[in-house]
Amino acid sequence: MRSKTLFGFLFLAMATVALVITTGPAQAQDATELMKEAHLNMYYPGDDGSARVAMTITDKRGRTRERNFVILRRDWEDGGEQRYYVYFFEPNDVRRTTFMAWKDPDGDDSRWIYLPSLDLVKPISANDKESSFVGSDFAYEDVSGRHWNEDTHTLVGEETYQDWGTWKIESVPKEDDYFEKKISWIDKESMLVVREEYYDRRGELLKVFEVGEIEVADGYATATVRTMTTPRKDNSTVIEFSEIDYDTGVEEDIFSERYLKSPPRKYIQ
Repeated sequence: MRSKTLFGFLFLAMATVALVITTGPAQAQDATELMKEAHLNMYYPGDDGSARVAMTITDKRGRTRERNFVILRRDWEDGGEQRYYVYFFEPNDVRRTTFMAWKDPDGDDSRWIYLPSLDLVKPISANDKESSFVGSDFAYEDVSGRHWNEDTHTLVGEETYQDWGTWKIESVPKEDDYFEKKISWIDKESMLVVREEYYDRRGELLKVFEVGEIEVADGYATATVRTMTTPRKDNSTVIEFSEIDYDTGVEEDIFSERYLKSPPRKYIQ
């Protein structure tokens, strides 16, 4: 009888060890690892990428404004330094405007915008990360995403959001910032953030980020429809991605002041 009991104990112990060994980041329920994986999947797929983007801005009266642009990205390392380049095609008041960002997780990001009407390259202060990106509900920081190391993360539960089973995580900035806390919902299958809510110190909702569609492009799950809503203004902005390509060999020198004024024709067509 004792040997059967011992055998049963050993079997249970071995099964427990096997479960621990085969458990991935999602099963381990480590909030920081979940946010890291979601961030890498959303903002670092492949070594580089390009896409055409259609942006629709809607105000509280239902009036809309359109923006169409191409976005290029190149990574120096996963989760590390990367570069972004944006060129606007239309409407006419923003045509030929270009935007560039150098993301530095260990310091302040550097951002520039070229205004063709003034023939001026204007640096954007690191303190302006929450400012509107070309009049939309997306902020400059939203273009390249907020690095997971800037916040402290806590897993608060699991929920179904739309048709996605998700991890729900609360994030609090490690230093004073423009928001007090953020709630994120991460799809368990694609490991992409499908919803985020930002709150101020009074607990009021500042903005809401939502994903409408997820598609696979070149083997990478990609959020192809994204919406940012500003409840206080009753405004919203939808961006839709098309012509998505990854690992195309985007050249390093494109992310320089030279190409802010003279866009690379290879990608701007």
